[in-house]
Amino acid sequence: MRLTADADPSLWIPVTDSFGWRGRRHRKAAIRMLLSQVNGAMGAVERPGSRLGAWAMSQAAPLMMRKADGRVLVWTWKAEPELIVVMATAQALTLDLRIARASMPMDYDDTESFRSTGLGVGEKLVVPVPPSPAAPPFATYTWDAGTHLVTVTAICSDRERFGTLMGALDDLARSIRIADDLAGGESPDVLRLGPA
Repeated sequence: MRLTADADPSLWIPVTDSFGWRGRRHRKAAIRMLLSQVNGAMGAVERPGSRLGAWAMSQAAPLMMRKADGRVLVWTWKAEPELIVVMATAQALTLDLRIARASMPMDYDDTESFRSTGLGVGEKLVVPVPPSPAAPPFATYTWDAGTHLVTVTAICSDRERFGTLMGALDDLARSIRIADDLAGGESPDVLRLGPA
């Protein structure tokens, strides 16, 4: 299963498929923000080599995402790349994943219905003030596509500004679609159709 999206280019910069110099600054900013959020949540301070680590990860990230072959899409906020990172994933809906979702803490039961043109009705969870003071605000959108679970996760570095991004996040999540492979007639070749 491959994902595709119609992210507004005036708001979002795609990190997926941004090889070489193209998107390098946004990749580094996104990874640096995520690393600082993880360090903060674990009570660690920034280490001297962390900038080098963010750079190395930013070089490897596009290769890893390309290897994921459309199962992972990532964007950063164009105006301020370190403000928010959004990642869309498609995971095979195994029994273990179903059990893990059913076993989530009660804090994650406060979801609301969320309709998407391409994926139908799913769930939206917004946590603007996480229980841990060090944890960043986040939002998740999930759809059960039968054989796969499609998830969009947004992590923000600024609690005060998180609410101002919800409209743009909703629009981005609504644009996520599954790009199906369809056999082209008698030919064994495969035709990839984009979102219609």
